[in-house]
Order: sequence, then structure tokens, then C-alpha cells
Amino acid sequence: MSRVFVAMSGGVDSSVAAALLAERGEDVVGVWMRLVPAGHDAGAPRCCGTDEAGEDARRAAGVLGIPFYALDYADVFGRSVVDRFVRSYAAGETPNPCVACNRHVKFEALLRDVVAKFGADRLATGHYARVAHDGARHRLLRAADAAKDQSYALYMLGQRELARLALPVGELADKAETRRIAARFGLPTAAKPDSMDVCFIGGDYRDFVRARAPEAFRPGPVERADGTVVGAHAGIGTLTVGQRSGVGVATGERVYVLRLDLDRRAAVVGTREEVAATTYEVRDVSFTGSAPDERFRTEAVLRYRGTPLGGWVDVRADGATLELDAPALVAPGQAVVWYDGDEVVGGGTIARPRH
Repeated sequence: MSRVFVAMSGGVDSSVAAALLAERGEDVVGVWMRLVPAGHDAGAPRCCGTDEAGEDARRAAGVLGIPFYALDYADVFGRSVVDRFVRSYAAGETPNPCVACNRHVKFEALLRDVVAKFGADRLATGHYARVAHDGARHRLLRAADAAKDQSYALYMLGQRELARLALPVGELADKAETRRIAARFGLPTAAKPDSMDVCFIGGDYRDFVRARAPEAFRPGPVERADGTVVGAHAGIGTLTVGQRSGVGVATGERVYVLRLDLDRRAAVVGTREEVAATTYEVRDVSFTGSAPDERFRTEAVLRYRGTPLGGWVDVRADGATLELDAPALVAPGQAVVWYDGDEVVGGGTIARPRH
């Protein structure tokens, strides 16, 4: 019998994933990841890596009667997720910490360790997405419940990871069914609220970044594209490309952040027509399998549960170019995910627009 480790966050979704696998007769082991250094829990309410979450995961595993391990990944989480988040915002980007956590913590560090150190054959999580195993090919698909779909944050998974991945809750009809199953098993997480978007921040992300990168909050000029100074902003760390409110300009018209000049700490603003672009350069590109072609048609999703936008992708050795059918407001640092119907083809990180 194959052994499957379940990454138990202390929430209802991963608890139900473990329950469903155990009910099927799988050899299930629960594993919880400490992501917050001991004694620092107060700044991360409801984070899945705190002691409180770990206790919830342990109790759920106890109800299911499965072995349970707690592993410490606070260092890698701090380096690869928190520090990266701060650097990205300080550089005027809009990062997605869930994508970074999935890439560097869950499916790099954790998957590697449970296979190499504990003899796991597979890793399961509580993500709402599906994996289809078609012989030697493994496909990542949207969840059955479109309202809860989390495939966007898993686009970086390749064939090696997908071959060992199980996503039981992605097959469920909706979150209500998840909670009904949790109640049927008597899980203590059955009524637990969903986690926050940025799990390690208790308040405003700007305060969090300011405490760690104060240099990103020095004032600078707000300019139009022709160089005319029209105001002042409170720091690059307060701004993101495409932002309209809080820019520090009162011109009588709606202006958006067009780009950020880090060397001069300047924010260039313009109208929506000036800001929106159809062509974007993409870095850190990866595919769930082989790239379809050097140029392929896709539905691009640019935000978590965002509306798919039609376009073309041109793949290069150093990245890709995304050409959308219609202009869109997209900030550097955002993840773009390419779909073919319900299947995730791959994705990357928006580097910059090409106007």
C-alpha cells in the first residue's frame, strides 16, 4: 500500500483531504508545517504555521487516528515567502505570497522531505484543484467548484510534482460539502473560518513592509508621462502599477500609476488608456508539462479567480511575451496563469508591460 502524507494546515480543507484518503483505505500520515518562528504568533493571526493552527491539525489527525508529524519550515518560509514579499513590494511590484509558498515551501521543501526522509509515495493538500493522471502524463485542472478554484496558485507544478500529488477536496461540489464531510467525521475544524489572503500579516501590508523596508516609504514626485510634476507620493512601497486611489494627485481626472522609477523614487501617472496594455513581458516561466508550442493560444488569468482573458503566448529561452486580445491593467509581480479550457498549461510572473 502506498503511503500518502497530507499537509495539514489546521483548516477544514486539509483535514477533510486526510479524512477522505483515510476512508478510501490509504496509508495516511498527517504533517504540519511550522511557518512562524516560536514566540512570533501574535503577528500572524489565523496563519496555518502558528502553534494554534498546529494544535488544530494535531487534533484533527487524532480524531482520524492517523500518525502526525510537525516539521519546522520557518526559516525557508521567512526567506522564500516573507522576505520575497517585502522586497517585491519595496520594488513597486505586486507579489502573490501564496504562489511563493506553494513553490518554495509545500512543493519544494515539504515534498522533497516527506519522500526522502519519511518514505512517502505521494503528498496531498487541501487545495481546490484536480490532478488527472493520464498514463505517463499528469494534468492540473480547475476544481469542480469554480467558486473555490485554487489552480491559479499551483501553476508552477511540473510533471514530477503532479505525479506525486493528490487533491481530494478539488473533486467536491462546493465548500458546503466539505464542511458536511468534516462534520460527518467529527473533525474539530468543521466550522473553522477560511484563512486570510496574506496569512502572515495581521494588519495593513504597508505597515508590515514599512517595518522591514523603511527606505521604500520615502516621499517622491508624481509625474505625468511628459515629466510634468503634478504631486508627491508617500513612498514606492505605498504604490502599485494600475493603482488609482492614494496616488497623491488631485488633477480633477482619474489617473492611474503607469510605472514606477525606483532610481528617482518617481511615480508616473496617466489615464486608464495610457496605463492599460495588451503586451506584457513574463519572467520565471514554467509549464505543467511541455510547452504547447513556441507560440500558442491561451486563456490568461492575471489575478486569483480572475476572469480569463484571451491572448497569445510567445515562448523564449529567457521568458515569454503575453499578447492579450484587449488591454488590461496588470502590475509587475503578479502571476499570470495560462489555461486551455480547465487545464493549467503553465504561467509566470509579469515583469513589465510593453507599451
